[in-house]
Amino acid sequence: METAAKILIGLIAIEHLYILWMEMFAWETAGKRTFKSLPEHLFKPTKALAANQGLYNGFLSAGLIWSLCVGDIQWQRNIALFFLACVAIAGIYGAATASRRIFFVQALPAIAGLLLVWLK
Repeated sequence: METAAKILIGLIAIEHLYILWMEMFAWETAGKRTFKSLPEHLFKPTKALAANQGLYNGFLSAGLIWSLCVGDIQWQRNIALFFLACVAIAGIYGAATASRRIFFVQALPAIAGLLLVWLK
């Protein structure tokens, strides 16, 4: 993969590691600062739900990091395309159902990464 694609994949992976941390371990602190539209009284009862979401973000991050570690170029590309597509779809769904901001924060970088990998 091209250097630009690898850098973008790395940044997206780091973003999803941050989301994992926030949703699994800092939901009642950093989560409150991030999700200001959610009433404060809902953070404690939704802690387990957020942790589950965080775990899924961790899987996305792990897949993207895996794509950077694979030696075979074709497999590296295929793994990157799969996990970037997962991130893009999740971001589009999140933008449609939760907040339009999710499109710009998650889906758009993943779409750019898909283009960089696919056009290589």
